[in-house]
Amino acid sequence: MQKVLARGGLGSRREIETWIKAGRIRINGTSAQLGDKVSMTDRITIDGRPISPKRLQFSPSSQVILYHKPTGEICSRKDPQGRPTVFQSLPRPQQGRWISIGRLDINTSGLLLFTTEGEIAHCLMHPSAQIEREYAVRVLGTVQESALQRLQAGVQLEDGLARFEHILDAGGEGANHWYHVKLREGRKREIRRLWESQGAQVSRLIRIRFGPIRLPPRLRAGRWHFLESSELKALLEVAGIAHQPVTKLQPIVGRRVRS
Repeated sequence: MQKVLARGGLGSRREIETWIKAGRIRINGTSAQLGDKVSMTDRITIDGRPISPKRLQFSPSSQVILYHKPTGEICSRKDPQGRPTVFQSLPRPQQGRWISIGRLDINTSGLLLFTTEGEIAHCLMHPSAQIEREYAVRVLGTVQESALQRLQAGVQLEDGLARFEHILDAGGEGANHWYHVKLREGRKREIRRLWESQGAQVSRLIRIRFGPIRLPPRLRAGRWHFLESSELKALLEVAGIAHQPVTKLQPIVGRRVRS
């Protein structure tokens, strides 16, 4: 059941599992249990509110979008400090709600994916997926070759060993130098902490690729577009989910106007 509800965009699978354990979900009037099976004919309620049977249908479509996150936005739905969030810039989904596939901190910009399908988000974010991420990093100061070798061999951070899969020198002038780095996990501030371990300071950080999906060079910060069918197919293959043809056309690119 938790998979079906996650696919309906009601929340991540992990969130829904906690709701089940808390007794918030009922099936045909009976408290749900982890692993329960459901069908379109079952009456499901969350906190007493019925869930439409349409939400239980799983058909991956173009309800996956790529957003070019600017710096200054946070990845939470709401912020007590009133800072802008990425969700304020997204289009209204046809059904369900947008679920972020991973996060970027407030000072990091670049590619961020969203889906209404909780199962897709769960599969892509799970550590076992080992999906490669690529970032453009601007570093202040000179970094010795020995430091670059250590960053690829592995550095012990406070939360365990971390390393870059690959580092490419992307050039630069003056005090700043650009590198492209690749890694297969997304621990909090991991890239910044890795460079800091070698005495280098990151002055700019941009995610330019997530698995097979690249940040389009012409997509300005604050803009989004729906994935094309070929991109969606490649992404679903990485997630281990069978692709179904898109049957409904979607807008290609846009920017949500805030009120």
